[in-house]
Amino acid sequence: MEFKPLKIGNLEASIPIIQGGMGVGVSLSKLAGAVAACGGIGTISAAHPGYDEPDFEQNPLEANLRALKRHVKEALKKAKNGLVAVNIMAAGNDYDELVKASTDAGANLIISGAGLPMSLPALCKGTATKIAPIVSSSKVSSLILKMWDKRHGTTADAVVFEGPDAGGHLGFKLDQIDSARENFYDEIVKILETIKPYEEKYEKSIPLIVAGGIFTGEDIAKVMKLGASGVQMGTRFVATHECDAHENFKMAYVNATKEDVGLVKSPVGLPGRGIRNRFAVEIETERKPVKKCYKCLQMCNPAEIPYCISGSLLSSVRGETKDALVFCGSNAYKIDKIVSVKELMDELVEGIKKA
Repeated sequence: MEFKPLKIGNLEASIPIIQGGMGVGVSLSKLAGAVAACGGIGTISAAHPGYDEPDFEQNPLEANLRALKRHVKEALKKAKNGLVAVNIMAAGNDYDELVKASTDAGANLIISGAGLPMSLPALCKGTATKIAPIVSSSKVSSLILKMWDKRHGTTADAVVFEGPDAGGHLGFKLDQIDSARENFYDEIVKILETIKPYEEKYEKSIPLIVAGGIFTGEDIAKVMKLGASGVQMGTRFVATHECDAHENFKMAYVNATKEDVGLVKSPVGLPGRGIRNRFAVEIETERKPVKKCYKCLQMCNPAEIPYCISGSLLSSVRGETKDALVFCGSNAYKIDKIVSVKELMDELVEGIKKA
């Protein structure tokens, strides 16, 4: 099929693919800049982007804000006039500061989920940065758009629908995953209906971006035929030379079998998806005492959680992939080699055209 560029307000990406934001440290300026330079939208994760700063352990917030600004600016330079987004968790303790750092650095778009980003419009008001909430259903989409309209007199510039086959934290309870998978394509149509009234009221197009289990160009074409304007993909971009993670992290994907990929226990209260390595198995029955609290999440009690998610993700991105959390999407086992971002983008575009 022929496809159109992804337009978000006055922004335009020639290829309708957003590289998903992956933390900690998996998608920073190297990966985001490469994707943007190829015509997609590259995304930097705001989850501890300063993890390798010399003062991170002593002053994590200062290190993260400084590093986030640096990575956005570096990605924009690499992007060759392409587009750079930042993914920020709404449930994070430093949400306001991370949003401001992103807009100050010139991020083109903020994508925000892991909670309801109700304050995002106010935080970005008066800036050129576009805003897109991540939703798990038409119900959540309707709620956010209604509240943004009522509280802020504005609406989204785009909406990202993330299905149950995504990597990392899922927006579904354990008993909702199977039904959400069965209704995935129907839900795309329903979310498009929730968006229409706000497109009419604000006289603007609000593109729907579909995420979660999108792996091939054919997958992209399928959701675009239903009315989506583009997709968000994370897992496939991990196995690229430009991905910011340690080589061991990338090889964990390459070496994974279908049986290795599954749901993993998380301290945040919702299930996650990752590689069921030694660590993932151990935390099902064994608590890992928290040695240091990074104060990253609003609802977190270090004395009660099964393990520190920040500490574990920091270990995995540094290459300790047997004894730490390695998030991935449901199709990670299909990856068998590491390629360049350009090779991957070319393959996906070819797949869309052939579909």
